[in-house]
Amino acid sequence: MDMPINPNDNITYDFDKLEKIYIAGGCFWGLEAYVRRLYGVTDTECGYANGKTENPTYEEVCNGDTYHAETVRVLFFPEYISLEKLLREVFEVVDIYRKQDEKDQYRNCVYFENENQKKIIDTLIKTYEVEIPTTIEVKEIQCYYPGEDYLQDYLEKNPNGFCHINLSKLKNK
Repeated sequence: MDMPINPNDNITYDFDKLEKIYIAGGCFWGLEAYVRRLYGVTDTECGYANGKTENPTYEEVCNGDTYHAETVRVLFFPEYISLEKLLREVFEVVDIYRKQDEKDQYRNCVYFENENQKKIIDTLIKTYEVEIPTTIEVKEIQCYYPGEDYLQDYLEKNPNGFCHINLSKLKNK
């Protein structure tokens, strides 16, 4: 499990308090690389969510017939980074107003696990929709399939790989 939380801070981590959220916003490589650097995030994984087929491959998702979104599963400690703060960070680097359709593997999504998460997400999105509606799909997670091994930590393995997200934004925080 990744641990960007400082191991020298003499804090005992209560792993029973870990939360999970599923976020999609363009290609999952850049989103995973960005989110995994946030303080309080302990693990990320690229995968496919809320589509119509079981165990899709990357090639099948890219063909557009599975309806899966390229999604990052995020494990985080809400006592160190709230769900609201985590999503605000994501919304800084993802175009949440971009036009898309349900077949778009790169669509903007937040898939929640419980009603408390849904309330937080809905309240936050309203703050972004003062003038223009967002295109964020908010649904309960129905299915999630991990991506192939070669897709995990892709930008670490391929430092010159394509990334639509400006990873340097975190350096200014």
